[in-house]
This record gives sequence, C-alpha cells and structure tokens, in this order.
Amino acid sequence: MTDYEDLRTEMVERQIRARGVSDPLVLDAMGRVPRERFVPDRLKGEAYSDRPLPIDADQTISQPYIVAYMVEGLGLKGGEKVLEIGAGSGYAAAILAEIAGEVFAIERHGTLASKASAALHDAGYTNVHIFHGDGTRGWQDEAPFDAILVSAGAPRLPEALKSQLATGGRMVVPVGADQRAQELVRVTRGDKGQFEREDLADVRFVPLIGDQGWEGELADMQTAPPRLIQHRPRQAEGLPGMIREHAEPFEDVKSAPLDMMMDRIGDARVVLIGEASHGTSEFYRMRSLITKRLIEEKGFTIVAAEADWPDAARIDHYVRHRETPPSEWEAFARFPTWTWRNKEVRAFADWLHDWNASRAPQTRAGFYGLDLYSLFNSAQATIDYLEDVDPELARIARHRYGCLSPWEADPAAYGHAALSDSFRNCEEDVTAMLVDLMQNRQEYALSDGERFLDAAQNAALVANAEKYYRIMYYGSRASWNLRDDHMFQTLQNVMNFQGDGARAVVWAHNSHIGDARATEMSRRGERNLGELCARGFGNESYRIGMGTDHGTVAAASDWNGPMEVKKVSPAHAQSYERQFHLSGLPGLILPLRAGRELDVATELSKPRLERAIGVIYRPETELASHYFEAELPRQFNEYIWVDETTAVSPLGAGRAKGLPETYPFGT
Repeated sequence: MTDYEDLRTEMVERQIRARGVSDPLVLDAMGRVPRERFVPDRLKGEAYSDRPLPIDADQTISQPYIVAYMVEGLGLKGGEKVLEIGAGSGYAAAILAEIAGEVFAIERHGTLASKASAALHDAGYTNVHIFHGDGTRGWQDEAPFDAILVSAGAPRLPEALKSQLATGGRMVVPVGADQRAQELVRVTRGDKGQFEREDLADVRFVPLIGDQGWEGELADMQTAPPRLIQHRPRQAEGLPGMIREHAEPFEDVKSAPLDMMMDRIGDARVVLIGEASHGTSEFYRMRSLITKRLIEEKGFTIVAAEADWPDAARIDHYVRHRETPPSEWEAFARFPTWTWRNKEVRAFADWLHDWNASRAPQTRAGFYGLDLYSLFNSAQATIDYLEDVDPELARIARHRYGCLSPWEADPAAYGHAALSDSFRNCEEDVTAMLVDLMQNRQEYALSDGERFLDAAQNAALVANAEKYYRIMYYGSRASWNLRDDHMFQTLQNVMNFQGDGARAVVWAHNSHIGDARATEMSRRGERNLGELCARGFGNESYRIGMGTDHGTVAAASDWNGPMEVKKVSPAHAQSYERQFHLSGLPGLILPLRAGRELDVATELSKPRLERAIGVIYRPETELASHYFEAELPRQFNEYIWVDETTAVSPLGAGRAKGLPETYPFGT
C-alpha cells in the first residue's frame, strides 16, 4: 500500500467508523477516494487530518467525518441521481459518485468550479457534472433528484431545493439563523408532497450564499477564522459562541486561571474533581493544581482517590511522614497499574510530602483510597493489625477469611463460583469479622486511633468487596451501587475521624463524581458518589468535571490487558464535547452552578451525549461503549475543557534508588 492508502485506511477506522458511521457503502467510498487530489499542493501532507482544510476562494474542504456523516444521512443505496450544492474542491462529489449513478454539483465560485471539474476528471470520475452558478436555486433542468446534499449553512430550508426532491427523496442541509452555528437537518419528501424534518446534529459551516441563502455583506464574512470573531455578539455564534463568551480560557494547564474558581467553591467541605478518562496527563495535572490551592488556601487535609485503600496507604505513609511502616507488597501492582502509578501522581505526592514536612502531624494532609477492589490485601492488612492488638481475634480472622483464599489469584472468580448452589459464599464469615472488630472499636481506637481507622476500613472493604464480586456476575445495577456506596461510606469515615471542619477533595472519574441524577444512569437505577455527596453534604459539596476532544490516552483494549497509548477519536457530532471543541479554545473553565451564567447553562441543559473513557478504550465501538446521555449543568458545578490531551506517563514496577523505603512508587 502507498503512504496515502495507509493514511486513508487509518482515517476511515479512527475518524469515521469509530464515531459511529456504519453504512458500508459510505465507508467503502471514503476508503477509495484519494482526498490528496482535492486539496492544494501545499496541504497534501495534511489531506487525511481530522479537520477542514482551506482551499481557493477563501473556502474549505470539510472534515472527512462530516462528509461521511452527511452522505450517510442521505441513505443512498446505489445508482441514484444526486444534487450537491457547494461543490468546493469536488471531494464530496467524488464520495457521492462512488455510490450514486449521477452527481450534479453546483459551485458559485468560477475558479473552484473549474478546479473541481479538473480534479474529478483526473481522478477518473465521469459521472459527475459541475455547474457554475447560484446553488440555492438548484438545477431545475435536471430535477427531480433522489438526494440533495448542501455543503453550506442556510438561514432556512431553501424552498427551490425542496421542490426539486423526488418522492421519497432526502435532502441533508445545515440550517440556522446564525451563520456560524447550524443544525444539520434531513428533509424527506412524502408521497403526497409533504415534507418530514429531522434534526441530526449541531454543526458549523460557511454560509450558503445566493438568492435563497445569505446575501450581501455576509458574503464577506464567510471565511473569517474563529479567532477573529471571538468578540462578536454571542447571539451571532450559537452555543459554541456562548461557551466562548462565558468561559475563562487558558492556553495550557499550568496557566489555567483558578482564582475565580476558588471564589466559587467558597466554603464547600467536599470538592469532587473528575476526569473524562483514567489515562490523561492534563486531567491529573489540572486536578493537582486545584488540590494544591484547596490545601494551601482553604485548609483541606484529605485527598481521597478512586484507588484501593491499602495501596493508597503507601502514598499516605510517605506524604505524612508516618512512622508506621508500609506493607511489603508493591503499591498499585494490579491492573490497571498506570491509573495511579504514574509520574503525574508522583509529582503531586512529592509536593504533598514537602508541604507536610513543616507541619504538626495532626494537621498534615493525607492521601486515602476509596475503592474496594483490594479484597485480599485488605483482609491481610486486617489480620496484621489484629496480630498486634488482639492475637485471639487475629486467629479467628484467619479462619473466617480462609474461605476466600481459593480465589485469591482472581477475586472475580469468587463471584462466579458463588453463583453455584454447591458453594457456600463467605458473606456470613466476613461480615462477622467486621462486626467483631467494630464491637471492640472503642478499646482499639482509644489506644491506637490512626491504625484502628486503617484496620476498620480494611475490614469494611473486605465485607463490601465480597458482596461486590459475588453480585457482579448477575450483571445488575447492584454491583455499581455497592461500589459507589462503599466509596461514599469510606469518605464519611475519614472525614468523621478527622472531626468537625474536615474538608476533602475527591479524585475520581466523571462517571463517579458527576450527579448520576443528571444522566441516563439514574434511569437504570444507578446512583454514584457525586449524587450521594450532593444528598449528604448539600451545597457544601462541589463537583468539577473535565473533558477533551482528541489526543492520546493510556488505556487497555481488554480487562487485564497491557497498557497502550491510544489515539482519542474526535468527539461525536451530537456530544457536549463537540460543542466545546467548536468554541475554538485550547482550554477553558466554565462555571455552571445554578444562578451563574444562566443563559449558557440553559442552552447546555439540552440532553446530549457525553464521553467516558475508563481503563478500557475501544475506539472502534466508541459510540456504543463510551457515550451516555447527560445534562451537563445538573451533573457538574464547573466544567474544565482541554481540547487536545496526552497520555499519562506510567512508572515501572521497580524501586527508584535513593528513595526512602516507604516511598510508594517505582522508577
């Protein structure tokens, strides 16, 4: 294959199929048309990039995905007669020509019409006819058409084009009163002359100029780059423009303006900071910056992460300069190791270690794990503690936890085995162990408060984890709810231990910290940590979400698989991420709390798709596996956007030379 063919194949898979375009005729056409023939010579190296490119007459060749999405919207079966308005360089006409019988394309710029005709001829397309004229009037002499594609934004549906549709014919056209933001509309002509309209997606196209399009001075505006119109009135730019107007922009994470965010957080006791993926460097670094400010300026002393309790304790021992020695096993050694074992978290731990150095032990900020996956590590930690304070109860614990031991190598296998009638699950034993431990809590806590908190939390983790692994095989919402209930209970336990005035910042995925009641999760009967905090702490909790459009991410293809650095597909056309990408800003912070920026919050309240990338990322099925419906302003109080992001930098499993024995990270 040639280099261009390789790039074309990659474009189809990563930019088009991964976003949900599935029509085999469209995918085949996109894979056959040589896009490099339809861009200026100076841009041939960017022919397959995921963005529109400038061509002659101050026009553009559309992003490949948008071309594919619009052509799929026409529902072509092969052999049709198609009209295209706005031929541009001829690329979309070539895609149509791969499927349709004949394509008639109109271009109002004479220079572009001539070049498009030549490019199509050179590429071997003999079933395309280029016409220089006013496309808003259509091509009456060749009507009716089975399909009409309009590649420019119209202020309203052009009546002349509707009249030239055949019965059953479809027209796909961007429509909107704002020349900078439109709704992609599909119009179908019924057998009695009636027209059915469907709204497909929010898009941005150059204006359709002509008798039934935009006229006069708007022709001079059609190609103004977004950066030159950032200060135009909001009502002229749609939702992306509203986002720009109300956003607090930044060029890179280190320059993000956090002062106003700190004011908005106010006296909140719990600040939950999310992320759209577990493997994105910018999300970790932004979260670290916010957390440092909360610790320095507002007295936060708890950093609670979506991480296993005993593993997080290794970091806590280091950052708080504790004398209690850590366990001998390596922290975060199980899949997915890169989620917390990375350079970004290490940099924050180093900062927290230095911050705590000059402070009294009782005022130092600690690092705690909220999650419940560490079933066996927690069981062992509980036994180790009891060996010191109550050897007889330690003996009982070993016996009771013994029923779990056959499944130590694979805790999920325990859940599978527990479904068998012949297997007696361990729920009674591990629950009894927790009860016994808690019955002695006053005696233990008085003499050993800090270590008792650790042991009690590990015992609670074992009890909840046993239930989690057992019920996960039923595939019900119960396993999700149990996990988030456990994280909330753990957060409460740590805050209660620190007493009145305790303040915590939570690091977890957007799907955990955003209020589930604002998402489709709630319709499935699922609740999450964000909802529980909103109910439990009210206005004293504050939720911050994050998102991105494209870049790279650290993730695996399958559970327990190797980490890969994967390309993040640009956002789906019907997603919130697409709206933020269209703002044209590399980074921004947008406040969403009720009563603030109400106009943009109202516009964002229209339910849209939202992307969630966990430790598994499968771009080839992204629409089905990584998008869910949400209402952003109800989900979060703030939203942080980084348009292009990069993967985290994982650490190895070894121990770095010269570091203290309690240091929680490897090299």
